[in-house]
Amino acid sequence: MTIFFYTKIDEYGEFSNFSKHGIELDNVWWPSVEHYFQAQKFENADYREKIRTAYTSKQAAELGRSRSVPLRSDWEVVKDEIMYQAVLHKFKTHASLAELLLSTGKQDIVENAPGDYYWGCGKDGSGLNKLGNILVKVRAQIAI
Repeated sequence: MTIFFYTKIDEYGEFSNFSKHGIELDNVWWPSVEHYFQAQKFENADYREKIRTAYTSKQAAELGRSRSVPLRSDWEVVKDEIMYQAVLHKFKTHASLAELLLSTGKQDIVENAPGDYYWGCGKDGSGLNKLGNILVKVRAQIAI
């Protein structure tokens, strides 16, 4: 069986980066993984702080997708590791989430994001599902 998730309100919606499960990284509290991840795209400290303090994860994502501020030059190289570290911190911070993730056993986990062929599976299932794969990796890490 495969576990599919996408929005915060879906079954396993807690796996979404938009879920309101904050993390502490870089000695700062981030309201969600989405806030942290989107902010890391930029070198501009003021813009990163604007993303960190965005009212919702959706607003943080919109700010992160803006190209009015230049992306950091190494973004394509570092984004997967940044996502992994943020997701790992989320599940290490929130015991109930760790239990939920561990309860999935050895099942595949897929972000059923129709418009995202990198982090999700895309509309036709051909996407890379990087976020789902990171969740599987985190599950193995916290099971130790």
